[in-house]
Formats: sequence, structure tokens, C-alpha cells
Amino acid sequence: MTKNSNHIKIFDTTLRDGEQSPGASMNIEEKLKIAVALEELKVDIIEAGFPAASKGDFEAVSEISKKIKGSSICALSRASRSDIETAAKALKDANAPRIHTFISTSDLHMKHKLQLNAEEVYQKVIDSVSFARNLCDDVEWSCEDGTRTNMDFMCRTVEAAIKNGASTINIPDTVGYSIPDEFTNIITHLVNNVPNIDKVTISTHCHNDLGLAVANSLAGVRAGARQIECTINGLGERAGNAAMEEVVMAMRTRNDMMPYNTNIVTEKLTKTSKLVSAVTGFPVQFNKAIVGKNAFAHEAGIHQDGMLKNNKTYEIMTPESVGVSESNLVMGKHSGRHAFKQKIIELGYSVNDNVIEEAFENFKSLADKKKNIYDEDIVAIIDDQVIRINDSIILKDLQVIAGTKGPQQAQINLMIEDKLNNITSSGDGPVDAIFNGLSKLVPHNAKLLLYQVHAVTEGTDAQAEVSVRLSENGKTVVGLGSDTDTLVASAKAYINALNKLIVKREKSAPAKMSGV
Repeated sequence: MTKNSNHIKIFDTTLRDGEQSPGASMNIEEKLKIAVALEELKVDIIEAGFPAASKGDFEAVSEISKKIKGSSICALSRASRSDIETAAKALKDANAPRIHTFISTSDLHMKHKLQLNAEEVYQKVIDSVSFARNLCDDVEWSCEDGTRTNMDFMCRTVEAAIKNGASTINIPDTVGYSIPDEFTNIITHLVNNVPNIDKVTISTHCHNDLGLAVANSLAGVRAGARQIECTINGLGERAGNAAMEEVVMAMRTRNDMMPYNTNIVTEKLTKTSKLVSAVTGFPVQFNKAIVGKNAFAHEAGIHQDGMLKNNKTYEIMTPESVGVSESNLVMGKHSGRHAFKQKIIELGYSVNDNVIEEAFENFKSLADKKKNIYDEDIVAIIDDQVIRINDSIILKDLQVIAGTKGPQQAQINLMIEDKLNNITSSGDGPVDAIFNGLSKLVPHNAKLLLYQVHAVTEGTDAQAEVSVRLSENGKTVVGLGSDTDTLVASAKAYINALNKLIVKREKSAPAKMSGV
């Protein structure tokens, strides 16, 4: 165990536990994009998925294992030989593979979920960990529902897991039930009562059902844990997980009280947060700590006065420390390609010249419509361009008749597999008319689960960012679109979702499986 070390490993499970958020499923391309961002953040361990859950999850873990070499790649498995073998196969190309196996240990879970007694569970711990250790040098074991587990039984299972080859022991607060003092006591009890605990790294995995995931994670660290399992934006099942950006910046900002360090490049936190939000369609609340739009905004007069005199009066960290640029109004319609490319680099993007060229044309078009171009506008343009690279359905033209006198109508021209298709449709409002027309041009049985609009920046000329979530036969996709015209952005988002749905139809629906 590295208790005496001040280094804290960051174990990111956005691609596994985060994806278990209803509606947050991602395709392989999207997972790879996030995995690259996590590697650039210098995350120590990336939990890439649950290979036994579905063919798609297996392929995602496999592809991430091939591409990512700067972070350890982890795959989750239940306490079964088949799950563990599947995880090992998915990880075969990983530079530093880790198998993460788990089983429930609370009386409630053992009785009602597993329908096993304590001795049977104890034996499964031994069998699963030893089998995983034969296939992988790095094995993590978790006692699911750990914070509601009898402490004597937890100590017994933890000791067995270590004896049989586990190098990391994770204590999950699976249902977000614990409070900081209690979580501290659990970790302290393990440290004081498991004889071989000094041979491993203790990890925390805290859910946020009571809003205490970050507090519990940090309480665990102060008691001796040296790994935190977390997600970008706190994404995860139910109320989510401990937010990576919060635990990392808490330790960095209050290093006087928590003298710990991580490898995380904090200046990339905001960019990664926006990427995860864009891919999943889960918006970041404006007042979200660290990465929220208002995290560094000051409106109250007394606050503004203090900030003008000394920004430390109301800011405990600098915007730059988490990747928020102070300069916003830099680009305009007279800006050239070189300046535009440099701005993209400053914003943390690495894209090819073809993307830059088309994005630049869209930027110039936007600059003709908007008086002020903000960094957020450029980010929206790049994101909109990148997510549309492989689309086979492309919006060519849209004309809408709207107003108080119905019916509202939409005239749509789509390029589908290089063939121009058009339709005039009506509906109960302009958005309904657009979606009705798109559904006829691209037939499907998908149900619209979410339609969400928010402005990228302030002002009536702001770009609109639209998220659309569709579900068809158990397959859920998120489409995104942005434009100064909200109706055009809506059409783009719906079309983006349809493109993803077409790809997903060729694959089996991912099985949602509960984990730690």
C-alpha cells in the first residue's frame, strides 16, 4: 500500500460507470475520443468498459487498449470465469492492462441479489481473484455495496482477495449511503485490521445519492486510500459518481489540509468536461463546481468590486488553472485562417486540415451574422464539425413556415448516401414539422426521449446548441447540432441522431449491467 505516499491515483470510470447513466450510451468512436482526452489529462487508470456486457463494450475496450498507451486500461468483470476471460481477451493489446472484478458483500445484496450465503461469496472472492491474477498481473477487487457490509466479513474478504493476488482493493459506496465520518472509519478499520493491507492500494468508489461522493472520496484518502474512482462531470448511475474535476481541484486548492497530489493536467479539465457533455448530451449545470459556466462569473456588485481590486477576494482558484480562457472577444470576420487555426490550438483541439478548412468557412459565415465571436462559439463550430465527419445523411436546405397561424410547415432537402431527397411536412409547431419530415425521409420507429436547447453565449444572436435523444428497440443515441438558427440546429441534432441510429442498428443493443 502507498499510504505513506502523497500521490493519489485517479481511476476514471466515465466510459463504464458513467455510460450506465440512462441515455448516456456511446459508440466506439465516441468512447475513443473520450479515452484520448482522458489520456491527455494524464489519468492513471481508464476503466474502458464491461466487456461481457455486450459485443459493443468488448470492441470498445479492445480498441481503446490498442490506441491508449499512456494510461492503464481497465475492464470490469463479475466474479465468473467467463466474465474474467472475456475481460482478459478485450485487454490483450493494452500496454498496462487491469482486470477489475467484483462481488456483493452486504447481507442485503448477498440474500436478495446473489441468493448466496457468506461462505459461498467468500469462496467466489478467492476463485475469481486467483483466476484473474493468472490472466493479468494487475487485478483490482471490489466489494460491491461495501459501505453496508458487515465489517468483520469485509475484512475477511479483503484479506482473501489480497492473498490471492489483488493489488488494489476498492471500497464502493455503491448506493451513495455513507457519510464522510463513517467512510473514514471504514477505511481506518481496514488499515488497522487486515494484516496484509500494506501490500495493496486502497481505492474509493463513491456514488452521489446524498450529494456526498466527493466528500466521502476525500475522507477515504485522508484515512489511507490512495486511489479515487471518479467520472468527468460526476456522470454515473442515478445521481452519479464523485466528479473528477472536484476531487482533483479540492486537493490542489486545499493542499494545506490535504497534502496530496495527482498527475492530472488540470488545465484540460474544462475541455474534457465539454467533450463528455457533448458526446452524452448531458448538459453541465451552470453552477456546477469547477467546470460550470458560472463557476468564475461574478454578478453581485460587492463581488465585482472585490474582484476588480483583487481577484482572490472571491476566487479560490484561477480560471486558467482549469482551462478557462480569460480572453473571449478575439476573433472576428476579419480574422484569417492562420489566426483561426491558432485559436483552435489554444482551445486545446487537435484536428486535421480538412476539419479546420470547413470549420473556418462556418466561422466566417457565423462572423457575418454575429457581432461578437466568443471562444464558446468556436468550440461549438468545431464540435459540430467533428461529430458530423462520418454522417451519411446531410442537411442541405431547410425552410420553415411558423407563427400563430398553422399549420406550421417545413421544407427539407437531405442528401442521403449522395442522393438528394426532399419533403414538405407539417406539424404542431415548427420543430414538430421538421422532425415529422425527417422521420418520413429516414423511416424509423425511434421514440424521442429528449429535446433540449441552450444558448452557447449571451445575446439574441447567440448560437443554439440542441441535444436530441432517440431510442429504438433498446438502442439509445444522442444527436447534437448548433447554429444561430434554433430550427436549423434542431434539424442538425435530429439528423446526427439518425446517423448514429443507422450505425447502431447493425450492432446488438448494449446490456446494462449493475456494477460497483
